[in-house]
Amino acid sequence: MSVHETIEQALVAPSYLAGGGDPGWVTVPLHRACDWSYGHDPLMPRVILTSPDQQATLRIDPDPDEPWWTVRHARCGDRPAWSATFDARTPVEIIAALTDALTAPTPPAPGLEPYDLLRQAGWHTVGEGLISPGRIAAIEHYGGEDGPWFADARLDQDEGGLIWRAYLSNTTPPHLIAAFAQALADPTPVRRPVGRVPAPAREHTLTRTVHLPVGDVAFALEQRVAALSARRKDATSNTHPPRSPRVPPPRRTR
Repeated sequence: MSVHETIEQALVAPSYLAGGGDPGWVTVPLHRACDWSYGHDPLMPRVILTSPDQQATLRIDPDPDEPWWTVRHARCGDRPAWSATFDARTPVEIIAALTDALTAPTPPAPGLEPYDLLRQAGWHTVGEGLISPGRIAAIEHYGGEDGPWFADARLDQDEGGLIWRAYLSNTTPPHLIAAFAQALADPTPVRRPVGRVPAPAREHTLTRTVHLPVGDVAFALEQRVAALSARRKDATSNTHPPRSPRVPPPRRTR
């Protein structure tokens, strides 16, 4: 591979219209940087990853009539069980925002509420929820504090206009909801192979084609894995500071 070689890529904004992307953006870091284990059944077209403590699972099940992505966490002490589901065309960057927050060594300090994050990005109130500036993506905390969260991207209100839908249970930890909302609000374009942006959404995106070095594209996932591995290593070193060197006792003299 020559250092001068380039590859054509599409930079797509808003990210929630970019299409699903490569599932490895989520699954590979969970396995390699966070030690989630997986079972392998070559006769079943699905992926199941399990956290080291056996409390959380991520499942990808390509059922055309059900959400493809499911994240579940079991009850832990006084914290209730929770779940989140995402349709096939939910951008992997948005799902990764939730799984990255889930696997963070320590939860972040409380920040802005999800609705406040989105309002700062130009989303505005419609009914009980918020809608994006282009009126394509929407989110609603159904029923208030005790209700689940629903989000979707759609070109019209007919079922055929739906691009993707997400559901987060009412017991989903607040910092995970915030991470999901932050990803929805993020204006940073995401990369996709040219021609892989969903056709119905193309006229509603700002897409430009660029030529990037092959290495930048080929090693983007490796860099992501390395960054998450470093995050975990740094947290471990801060939790267990190095011991002071043992000083031998003074020698006795006559």
